[in-house]
Amino acid sequence: MLERRVTIINKLGLHARAATRLAQLAQTFDAKLTLTQGEQQATADSVLGLLLLQSCQGKEVLIQAEGPQAEPALDAVCQLIAARFDEAE
Repeated sequence: MLERRVTIINKLGLHARAATRLAQLAQTFDAKLTLTQGEQQATADSVLGLLLLQSCQGKEVLIQAEGPQAEPALDAVCQLIAARFDEAE
């Protein structure tokens, strides 16, 4: 299992549009991605689960990936978060 810690940097955090983008991206890989924030955990392909994390700007999230495409999936998700989910702020 691979894992990385990232910080949510976009102004609105992991809101509905960002969660949808993340879930759609996660579904394109043959890998199970799990995000953990504090005591809460969600699979990356579940928009509702991601929203329940209530990840706002400045929160650190642990991303774990396992499966045949774990490394490229983890890279892509971390890149999306670093790019602020392609939002202006």
